[in-house]
Amino acid sequence: MNGVILTICTYVFLAIVCSVIALVVIRKYRANRLKKELEALEREKNIIESTPILLELSKVEPIIKNDKMEEKYKQWQERFEMIKTNVLNRINDMIIDLDVFVDNKDDKGYQKRHADIEIELYKARNMMDTLLEEITDINSSEEKYRSIITKLKAKYRELNNKFEEHKNDYEDIADIIELQFENIEKRFQDFETSMEKSEYSEVVHIVKAIDAMVDHMSIIINEVPDLVLLAEKLIPKRIEQITENYQDMANKNYPIGYMNIEYNVEEALKNVNQIVDRIKVLNLENCMFELRTMLEYLDSLFNEFEKERQARRRYEENVEVFNEKLEKINKVVDDIYSQLGDIKNMYDLTDDDLQAIEEVNNRLKNINKEYKDTLKALKKKELPYSKLDKTIDNLSSLLSQVDDDLDSSLKSLGNMYEDEVRAREQLDEIQELLNQSKVRIRGYKLPVISNDYFVQLSEANEAILEIIKELEKKPISIRTLNTRVDTARDLVLKLYNTTNDMIKTARLVEDAIIYGNRFRYDNKEIDDGLSKAEILFYKGNYKKALEVSFETLDTYDSGIKIRLMHSYENDK
Repeated sequence: MNGVILTICTYVFLAIVCSVIALVVIRKYRANRLKKELEALEREKNIIESTPILLELSKVEPIIKNDKMEEKYKQWQERFEMIKTNVLNRINDMIIDLDVFVDNKDDKGYQKRHADIEIELYKARNMMDTLLEEITDINSSEEKYRSIITKLKAKYRELNNKFEEHKNDYEDIADIIELQFENIEKRFQDFETSMEKSEYSEVVHIVKAIDAMVDHMSIIINEVPDLVLLAEKLIPKRIEQITENYQDMANKNYPIGYMNIEYNVEEALKNVNQIVDRIKVLNLENCMFELRTMLEYLDSLFNEFEKERQARRRYEENVEVFNEKLEKINKVVDDIYSQLGDIKNMYDLTDDDLQAIEEVNNRLKNINKEYKDTLKALKKKELPYSKLDKTIDNLSSLLSQVDDDLDSSLKSLGNMYEDEVRAREQLDEIQELLNQSKVRIRGYKLPVISNDYFVQLSEANEAILEIIKELEKKPISIRTLNTRVDTARDLVLKLYNTTNDMIKTARLVEDAIIYGNRFRYDNKEIDDGLSKAEILFYKGNYKKALEVSFETLDTYDSGIKIRLMHSYENDK
């Protein structure tokens, strides 16, 4: 028990010792950190105090040549003394007071005072830098402004030489430019006077004024010749040419009133005169832009003139072709409508057929109306040729579409007539074919003609009668007529083929029996077969009779079928 208590006491003691050591280390670390921060503040204060104000002030003394400069010198001295005695001394006291907090545990109080010192140091540094800049600016004024003026004089001489070499290009503006050069010369003299008196505040303004005047003179020297050329030669000449072109086109009845040439030319002249007045006082702002814009506009008028000339040529060429085509189509449509009653009586026109013709007529009326309006507008000079040309192009396109649709309608009507004529021709052909069939069937006296043949003959006759009925109807239904013709033709062809096949088969049977008769008395099988074939023949079963005949003879003469068929084709 005593050992446990001893162990516990030992651990507690060691913990206390460690805590004390840690506290001592922390305090020492804090004290070192705060000391370094104090040293940094002190160092910053010393840097501010060492600003070379006195050195720069000593450089000012030799150039004090007037009361104004002397007054400024005294003000700088007073400001420097104020910064040293008031600002920096106060900062020094604040740093000394802050040293008390190094051993104090009041971290919040320390941080606040430390921040206050940093703010004051920033203000003091800014005051010193501003004062130093003002003084050094005066000390460097002589060298700085002399360098600037030297460059400006070089630029001035260069501009003056350029002006003298090309003086004629400036015409009436030359005298005004010479006066401006004299003004710049006077400003250079003002600079020398101010520099001798060390009036540097005035020198600043003089240098800025000279710089602006030289820059402006550079613009004048470079732009005025072009401006004079544009305003006094190119644009007046262009206006003169435009006026001549306008009068010539007006005399040739060009409808160009929409261009307002007279008014625009008058306004252009006013603007040019105003710009010239500005140039004479050397106010060149936007002059080049305005003159070039005006020249571009005047050039665009030439393009408009040429556009109208070309449009007139196209219009006169196209309108003649258009007018001829329009008259032709108008005549065709008039002819159609004059005969439409007869056409309706002759043919069974559908609603679609009539609607197509009516639609073509309505579209043609619209084209005629617009064309007449166009001619009226041309006569009254209400529209330029450029618009008239586009109108004729558009009307030509519409007329071409109407022409295509009209061709389609005429083709439909023409097809009806052609179908009627063709139907009558085919009726004659069909009847002729039917007659041939009848002649052939009568010419070859068959023992028996089947009922199927008479059915086909009846159907063919009825189909022909249907064609005749359709042709006698008024109006004729072409679709029905074509159907009737197709049906009759098919039935008659069928009858014709049946007639030919029947006669061919019967003839081959007869030829086969005649050929086999020579063998009947010597060969009982042939006699029996041919007798059977004869019975079938007289019953009208010609196909079966032919099969039996060929089968019977094939046992005796295998080539008889081919020879008989070949013989029939040759006789045919």
